[in-house]
Amino acid sequence: MFRLLPALFALLFPSTFCAQTIYLHCGRLLTMTGEQAQTEMTIVVEGSRIARIEKGYLQAPAGVEAVDLKSTTVLPGLIDCHVHLEWEQSRNSYNERFTLNDVDIAFRAAVYAGRTLQAGFTTVRDLGGRGINIALRNAINQGWVQGPRILATGRIISITGGHGDSTTGARWDLFDPPPAAEEGVADGTDACRKAVRAQVKNGADLIKVTATGGVLSLARDGRLPHYADDELQAIVRTAADLGVPVAAHAHGDEGMRRAVEAGVSSIEHGTFMSDSTMALMKQRGTWLVPTLTAGWAVSDSAQYAPGFFPELVRLKALGIGPQLTATLSRAYQHGVRIAFGTDAGVFPHGKNNLEFYYMAQAGMRPWDILRSATADAAILLGLQADIGVLAPGKLADVVAVDGNPLADIRAMEKVAFVMKAGKRVAG
Repeated sequence: MFRLLPALFALLFPSTFCAQTIYLHCGRLLTMTGEQAQTEMTIVVEGSRIARIEKGYLQAPAGVEAVDLKSTTVLPGLIDCHVHLEWEQSRNSYNERFTLNDVDIAFRAAVYAGRTLQAGFTTVRDLGGRGINIALRNAINQGWVQGPRILATGRIISITGGHGDSTTGARWDLFDPPPAAEEGVADGTDACRKAVRAQVKNGADLIKVTATGGVLSLARDGRLPHYADDELQAIVRTAADLGVPVAAHAHGDEGMRRAVEAGVSSIEHGTFMSDSTMALMKQRGTWLVPTLTAGWAVSDSAQYAPGFFPELVRLKALGIGPQLTATLSRAYQHGVRIAFGTDAGVFPHGKNNLEFYYMAQAGMRPWDILRSATADAAILLGLQADIGVLAPGKLADVVAVDGNPLADIRAMEKVAFVMKAGKRVAG
């Protein structure tokens, strides 16, 4: 009887006992290891990883699936370095802070994660919510939910009344006691250290700090600095001691300059960045994650959708899209390192691919845009050993699009096939 158990388990759970092999026949292949596109190539996937890449359309052995991608361009799985999977902006968003329970948010987040993966994004950084993003990451890793690989921040770290303080704009007596370091609201170096430690304790992969005001929060300013130098230094040093990087939300120049000098890994948005801050970022190797799609979404809603935002938010949102685009254009010309990020959640999840078009409008070359969403993004995330390029030994995160994105970047909006870690999830 006991001799039959392995055979029985192999029959019921074949992937546990043998690595599945798949042949991908690629009409045009961009491995992102060099600027040249290759034609008529075969990627051999064994289990979760790429076994080899060879010229020609290799004949698959009997019993092995061959996927016909001959009419497409094949690239590494896409990476979005700035999403918010717990939430999606709507006319009801400001009321939903008081009406949705965590379980409601979790069900929505699972749907948003599925949309994101179907759009070709096999890895994302979730830069803040109520901590449900950490549970979503775990559920995806354990196979309970379909979605991208997630690096999660948990809760954003913010000053009292700042961009990450969700009680701003509410009746004073509704939150007693007010949120503290464990909820991400921290003032002073000791509280900042505690806030970082609390997020790491809860499972955060990285820390996000709001170095300036923001657009969609009910705080009145969107540009002024929100943390002093010593507070930012305490956040970055504590995070480094615990082995995690720090991303800094920043619209105004002074706050982002302080954040760069403190040692953050990336500036998110960077809306009103000066030339001197760009030079400092280039010197320090700090990444810019520009989030143009979100900027254009809020600008359009503020201008063309009466009542979509509270008036205080509407005034801050006007013109953000054009300003972000102009800043990215200058940063690109300065040689600042750029990683792809959309701020999905500010606009509907699954529309992340629009960012490619907006980055092209800022004057970036198609090749550099594609690298920002693959090889370069993987470096920012510290995952370059496994993802970001297509090569033997790497995880088999593979996306195919209709058309040639090097000739027309909007081909990236026509996703025809998605594979994550060797598992076909779309197409």
